[in-house]
Amino acid sequence: MDIPKGILIPIGGNEDKGENEHEGMDFITEGILYHVVNESGGNEAKIVVIPTASSIPKIVGRNYKDAFKKLGCTNVQVAKIKKRSKCENPKILQMIAEADCIMFSGGDQSKISAIIGGTPVHELISKKYQNEKCVIAGTSAGAMAMAHHMIAGGSPSESFIKGAVRMKKGLNLIPELVVDTHFVRRGRFGRLAEAVAIHPSLVGVGLAEDTGIIIRNHKDFQFIGSGMVIVMDGNGLGHNAHSLLKKGTPMTMSNLKTHILSNGDRFDLETREVHVLALEEKFI
Repeated sequence: MDIPKGILIPIGGNEDKGENEHEGMDFITEGILYHVVNESGGNEAKIVVIPTASSIPKIVGRNYKDAFKKLGCTNVQVAKIKKRSKCENPKILQMIAEADCIMFSGGDQSKISAIIGGTPVHELISKKYQNEKCVIAGTSAGAMAMAHHMIAGGSPSESFIKGAVRMKKGLNLIPELVVDTHFVRRGRFGRLAEAVAIHPSLVGVGLAEDTGIIIRNHKDFQFIGSGMVIVMDGNGLGHNAHSLLKKGTPMTMSNLKTHILSNGDRFDLETREVHVLALEEKFI
């Protein structure tokens, strides 16, 4: 596969929208959405928000328009895609075709795959990511839907037993990853670990809230935001009998390589090497 020209920015949810102050982070110059705008070409960028995953799309769309306005953006549109037929609407397709940035909101990631997956909108977004210097960003559900093997749900209270995680097909923008969000606050370590046990060739990424990744060249990860990212590398995983276990059986896993990384650190998806930013360069 040719190296995509676009940039992916998955976000762990609850990113600062200029309403609250995050300790050590300035919304205007360091916040997650600042990075989204910056990577998209600045405040003149054409931004399209897709709130398909949300149960309150009008409110979510308005909140993002307000947040981007605080960053100086004046060309922000909302693509109202509530059903699959909308994915053939010429106005929506033109809106997305002209976008410098496409931003998927949070909500239910299964709605994104069910409504957008396999449609002209999905095809257009995939082509833009491959062929244009555009940004595809997504928060919470929007981040999880970027993978091919998408986490669709699962109970943290039943972690580390087979069947605690539910998987569905995502948008396949970056098939080498499986992504989970709200990772620390909602205690989702176990369900990401099971997802990696099911697909040990993939890299599991658990994103804390107000935390994200700028993914360039489909492999260079730069971590941003006020929280942390947990990276699970299943390459070399041992004692993994997930496929043989009965549902509800506790899992055994050894040699699951796990990294805890934060703002400014980097990860190379191709070599699976970590590059940690010097402490004096990090925000404190």
